[in-house]
Amino acid sequence: MSTVMVVDDKEMLRDSVGATLQRAGFTVVAAADGKAALEAVHRRRPDAIVTDLKMPGLSGVDLLERVRDFDDDLPVVLMTAYGDVETAVRAMKLGAFDYITKPFEGDELLIAVRRAIEHARLRRENAVLRLAASGGGEGAPAVGPPGDGPRGLARLLGDSPAMREVKQQVAAVARSHGTVLIHGESGVGKEVIARAIHEISPRCAEPFLAMNCPALAESLLESELFGHEKGAFTGADKQRKGRFELSDRGTLLLDEISEVSPKIQAKLLRVLQEREFERVGSSSSISVDVRVIATTNRDMEAAVESGEFRQDLFFRLNVLPVHVPPLRRREGDVDLLARHFVGRIALREGIDPPEVTPEAMALLAAYPWPGNVRELQNLCERAVVLARGKAIGHELIAPWLRAPQAPAVRMGSQPPAPKAIGIVESTASAAVAASNGSMRRLEDIERDAIVRTLQMFNGHRQKTALALGIGVRTLGLKLKKWKEERLVPETL
Repeated sequence: MSTVMVVDDKEMLRDSVGATLQRAGFTVVAAADGKAALEAVHRRRPDAIVTDLKMPGLSGVDLLERVRDFDDDLPVVLMTAYGDVETAVRAMKLGAFDYITKPFEGDELLIAVRRAIEHARLRRENAVLRLAASGGGEGAPAVGPPGDGPRGLARLLGDSPAMREVKQQVAAVARSHGTVLIHGESGVGKEVIARAIHEISPRCAEPFLAMNCPALAESLLESELFGHEKGAFTGADKQRKGRFELSDRGTLLLDEISEVSPKIQAKLLRVLQEREFERVGSSSSISVDVRVIATTNRDMEAAVESGEFRQDLFFRLNVLPVHVPPLRRREGDVDLLARHFVGRIALREGIDPPEVTPEAMALLAAYPWPGNVRELQNLCERAVVLARGKAIGHELIAPWLRAPQAPAVRMGSQPPAPKAIGIVESTASAAVAASNGSMRRLEDIERDAIVRTLQMFNGHRQKTALALGIGVRTLGLKLKKWKEERLVPETL
């Protein structure tokens, strides 16, 4: 339901215009003069303003200029007498969207207002899309769901007990407008969870923007989040809206919120408490209605205890917590995810999805996945490209499965589980033996994969190392060792 502000010093006309708009389904905010209108706009931005041209104090043109200084995208429709058309035309050159001459019919008013609101909506969408297109790298916003991808809960692949619990949490919090804090290890898919929440929420028709908080310096992050005025700093050659304004009535994802500076933490706290902020270089407050979803891979309570993160902000963020389990605790989901990624990547590459052999799937299921779903997706992409339409076998993927670093042991805590060795050799050998009746050492599988990849790239070591996800020096040392043992040709 769109909100329209009606500004006129004559109460009868103000009430008549307001009643027409209300019957058409608009929410109406009335103001008796330009000064009252400006104060109301600063408290809560309407979707359009309908104002009389001639008023005591601030005229309709004066109001238009003040609004333009504050918000270029807020459409203003002028009501004017026939003899003031020339003034109205000049006002349109100053940025008014349209004008209607008194007396006017209700349909004429509604057409002008609807066109103004639709035009403003399109401008806002274009600004969001331009922001996405120009971002390019770290910190670029995510705008809406991919057109060919699943939406809502369908995004959340997996049928393990852990993922079923996550889906239940997502369905529950999506119905609310409260702030959500998603926590989990790096690579588990926290942004996917955030998108799913937005897409089944009452805000699903409004923008979804994402900000990678650690990607920018404090000054740039402040401008990206809150916007800036022209001349606020060197290079600020025009007014710019930030993520909070562009995602008004929608959802804003603050990725890795634990990494922001104390200054930004203070400003975020105010937005969450008061629903208002100031652009950089401005003293005027802007009110917004934004649902904030934050993510973190850190222990936030420990960060609060150490003084790295504000306790009051943590409480404001942690209204609706969602925990995303690591992939190693999602029993049975690796198979489903691997086949999904292989199919999707093959479709993107324009090839038939290659088969994943049972031996390869056994290796994937046994791996602890320190990089979680992101690591699995990257491995599947590499495998699809290098398999070149052939089946993805264990010998292709085994060299890429590496052991995670053993976690540090805190005083008084239980010692960690024994460190895995890539894929634990006995597990890998057992998986291979179970499938084809033979036993092969992991080193032999690794050597075969490296030799085949070298041959694929005509002996180019840098391309081979990049494809295998290892360093060129590591590749060279392995080849040197194998040549000395006469396990590979000298020509490699």
